[in-house]
Amino acid sequence: MSNIKLTHLDDSGKAVMVDVSGKPRLRRSAHAFCSIYLEAATIALIKDGRVPKGDVLATARIAGIMAGKKAAELIPLCHNIEIDQIRIDLSVEEDRIDIDAHALCTNKTGIEMEALTAASVAALAIWDMCKAVDKSMRIENLHLAEKRKEEIHE
Repeated sequence: MSNIKLTHLDDSGKAVMVDVSGKPRLRRSAHAFCSIYLEAATIALIKDGRVPKGDVLATARIAGIMAGKKAAELIPLCHNIEIDQIRIDLSVEEDRIDIDAHALCTNKTGIEMEALTAASVAALAIWDMCKAVDKSMRIENLHLAEKRKEEIHE
């Protein structure tokens, strides 16, 4: 393991932002996933639109999109990239809400941090919307499910 060079550290071990100026612009996509587990009664409130704070799913979608756009402001060495799309898909199951965040860009680097940020903040928004009615919530399994890049053919 001693021959592994970490890209975010310089030769003296100081944190640096990676220079991507020599990399080609590619179409990049990422899909991040997580789940938030809730009580059955809370799931019923969400499905029926009866959570006191309002529309949980709409709020989570918007929060995830907004967060993905702010990834570079939240994560110190993350590049500020031009994002083409962030989409949040929510699937309400009997004991949880599954969150799929899809992000797309055409750039020299990215877009997995934006997708991961979007998924995690969508889950946190659900937590915030439901914390008054559910004390047992837990967020699990945040991970990068897929990352792709392909050349641009113009």
